Amino acid sequence: MRWFKGSLRDSIYGLLGNPVLPSDSVLETGTEDIREAMLALLAEPGGRSFANVTRRVRYAQDVQALWYLRGDVLAALATLHGEATARHKVQRLTAMFQGLLPVSLNSRPSPLVS
Repeated sequence: MRWFKGSLRDSIYGLLGNPVLPSDSVLETGTEDIREAMLALLAEPGGRSFANVTRRVRYAQDVQALWYLRGDVLAALATLHGEATARHKVQRLTAMFQGLLPVSLNSRPSPLVS
């Protein structure tokens, strides 16, 4: 007989301070919204030269994989539009991850951002 009904994953998240995970439907919807936004940024004129990044975004397994692909999207956009414009676009993309990631993966505010 199981005394504790929770799973090991739930107990680890509880210990890490993130006891409430987003529901599967919210996570799936958010992941697809982020994926579409990334693909839209890469579909801009000149973005076809970054087919490898587009393919990696399209076939990313989960929201964490998309989180780590932000750097590749930033590099591609910086090549096309310059770094300042690319950072602005990726900042808007980063806001879409709010509430979908474990607390340990959230970006921290930087004193260098003006």
